[in-house]
Amino acid sequence: MTPAEEAELAVITPAMVQREFQRLSWPAARLEVQPPDGQTLINFDTNFFTRTTAATTQTVTLLGQEVTIEARPTSYAWQFGDGAVLETSSPGSPYPDLDVTHDYADPGAVSPSVDTTYEGRYRVNGDAWQTIPGSLTVSGEPVDLQVRSASPQLVGAQD
Repeated sequence: MTPAEEAELAVITPAMVQREFQRLSWPAARLEVQPPDGQTLINFDTNFFTRTTAATTQTVTLLGQEVTIEARPTSYAWQFGDGAVLETSSPGSPYPDLDVTHDYADPGAVSPSVDTTYEGRYRVNGDAWQTIPGSLTVSGEPVDLQVRSASPQLVGAQD
């Protein structure tokens, strides 16, 4: 491309890219719960995590130019389904590393979920990366979880 052709290219502003960043679809986090199989106990450290941790890129055309937009998860808002909420920069992790846990006080059905907040950056025609102002939060789908109570029983040897 000649310098004259480059000068003719329209200027893409951060505000234009921010609108596109907000318009695009970004991955919703898939919540994983341990213990598995949709059941946990009251007064027990129930573990929560998501594997939605990688940056995602999409390429769009703005004003005739190729714009690559990257969204990177930066924080997670955990709704535990009983009114409790926890915000972390951690996506949690599977057992035995219990980064994000919650103890339920009462038995019953709950629908926990996790929302992911993304920050972005972009580049035009392969040039240097630039930060997109602001952030974007994507709501995750709730999962069904049954909180049960259990009564301990001592079992001894028979004489």
